[in-house]
Amino acid sequence: MLFKALLLFLLFRFCESRDTITRNQEQLKDDGGVLVSKQSKFELGFFSPGNSSNRYVGIWYSQTRVSNKTVVWVANRNNPINDTSGVLTINRYGELVLYAYNMESTPIWSTNVSRSVQNVNTSTLSAQLLDTGNLVVFQDDNNENLSWQSFDHPTDTLIPGMKVGVNWKTGQEWVLTSWKSQDDPAIGDYVRSNMDITHIIIK
Repeated sequence: MLFKALLLFLLFRFCESRDTITRNQEQLKDDGGVLVSKQSKFELGFFSPGNSSNRYVGIWYSQTRVSNKTVVWVANRNNPINDTSGVLTINRYGELVLYAYNMESTPIWSTNVSRSVQNVNTSTLSAQLLDTGNLVVFQDDNNENLSWQSFDHPTDTLIPGMKVGVNWKTGQEWVLTSWKSQDDPAIGDYVRSNMDITHIIIK
């Protein structure tokens, strides 16, 4: 009986899983829901690290592949939410935003890309979690034109496909910064801006 219930739960989760947030159609609330990449390699959702009760939006390896939740990216690392009122959505300016406490006009965190999408039909915008662990915001229905990606804003973890260093042509810089502690993903004391290895976690 227990096995049957577990099987039904897993089947329901598989059927309900999605990897995308679209403008005016979908949003992610802090109610246990997650985005799951197509091949179930990564998940994105709300979490509380360690013994903290604060809430953050993060990306972690799918627990179907890694038993312990291993967070590889955090959106609002310096601006935690102290309850479960958080909502991740795409606003009318074309930004992926996180707000809480029913205060939509005052985001906790955002991609801050409204200028780059000001001439784009925002109804075609979508945010998708890829199997690489990259959260990307597309400007079109064909998922070809990027306006933002989490790989350009690393936190403490470098995974395959990410960069660390400087693009001398554009000035884009990719830097890893440690968590303050196991309970607090805010920017800590350690920084790494250039390396040759392909996977590292600084904590």
